[in-house]
Amino acid sequence: QVQLVESGGGLVQPGGSLRLSCVASGRSFSGNSMGWYRQAPGKQRELVATVSSGSRTNYAESVKGRFTISRDIAKNTVYLQMNSLKSEDTAVYLCNAGVTTPQGSYVPYNYWGQGTQVIVSS
Repeated sequence: QVQLVESGGGLVQPGGSLRLSCVASGRSFSGNSMGWYRQAPGKQRELVATVSSGSRTNYAESVKGRFTISRDIAKNTVYLQMNSLKSEDTAVYLCNAGVTTPQGSYVPYNYWGQGTQVIVSS
């Protein structure tokens, strides 16, 4: 059974940092791209960052320069380092496995974690 388990969320003040982790089990995703999405209340799910099997990264404009996605293939784990957090970053963050097309678009597979809550508030 494939599982993606996120952790690392919590309450942080504006300007603070958090590091999210997503551990995959049940199969290796070394040949896949991995992505982090987020969903705020009343808003659509948003793709935040992706990392390809070759460690090429891509970011939403809203988080460029503040967030860093990385992966440890040996540990089947993907990370999201979030710095300079803002209130608008408040959301449930979800990990996903998928594929990056030759045109550079990320296509999610139906492998999702349960999410980890991030609240940015003073």
